[in-house]
Amino acid sequence: MPPETALARTVAEARAACDGARARGLTVGFVPTMGALHDGHLALVGEAKRRAAFVVVSIFVNPTQFGPHEDLARYPRDIEGDLAKLAPLAANLVFAPDATEMYPPGDQTRVDPGAVATPLEGALRPGHFEGVATVVAKLFAVVGPCSAVFGRKDYQQLLVVRRMVRDLFLPVEVVGHPIVRDRDGLAMSSRNRYLSAGERRQALDVVRGLDAAATEFDRGERRASRLTAAVRDLAERSVTSIDYVALCDADTLAATGDEVSSRALLAAAWRVGSTRLIDNVVLGEDRPPLEAPGASSPAPPKPT
Repeated sequence: MPPETALARTVAEARAACDGARARGLTVGFVPTMGALHDGHLALVGEAKRRAAFVVVSIFVNPTQFGPHEDLARYPRDIEGDLAKLAPLAANLVFAPDATEMYPPGDQTRVDPGAVATPLEGALRPGHFEGVATVVAKLFAVVGPCSAVFGRKDYQQLLVVRRMVRDLFLPVEVVGHPIVRDRDGLAMSSRNRYLSAGERRQALDVVRGLDAAATEFDRGERRASRLTAAVRDLAERSVTSIDYVALCDADTLAATGDEVSSRALLAAAWRVGSTRLIDNVVLGEDRPPLEAPGASSPAPPKPT
């Protein structure tokens, strides 16, 4: 039987558990989440277990990274279900504080995430990455020296965290884990549960577009206009709206020119109904999304 996962609700409890693990000579792995766990999160926990002997998972829906008209109130919360999913993985500690524990009365300090937070999500969600950087800095302060695993679906978030760790000399190894996709190719996300079956089929046109662009890139296409059009041409026929389809430098997120280099981020954000989704592929590095492990090419929608 795997050992029972301990639950900490306060900073003091979580810090004591992590400090105690290191005092026993154990390395610490950390997976920060907002809960509503799915197989993508569990893959991050598995990666943390491969890297460390004592694994911590935080579950905290961070209010400072939500805008005034975003889905903070309805963001899925299921702490009992999350604990049940983590039990077979033998995570050692779940840190599940409430908002007043992480942002006590009088809290004022925020982390400015810098230029990498400006484009893409940063342009559309003012203050989002300030909230992300602030809460992750707080969590790193609680957990202490560790290997922290983040999913590459939130690619810009990963870059923001890496920049913060470098700039602030934090004793954390930041690990980016490949996107985990469902069998139909859709990137796993807690927000996928908002989608009806029909909306999910609509959302998959963006995945098909990313796959088509990645395949064209692998065949030698380097024109940015052609690669972004491969996504838009498929997406525009079915999704409710597109926030962006963008090609960027994979390290700085600066916009590419007309010719793409040997490695670039192709990122998309779109809405189906009221649900907003994001996805990406690093051209020249990632496999096309529909060739990812676990994904099978979804059938195209029937003509209407």
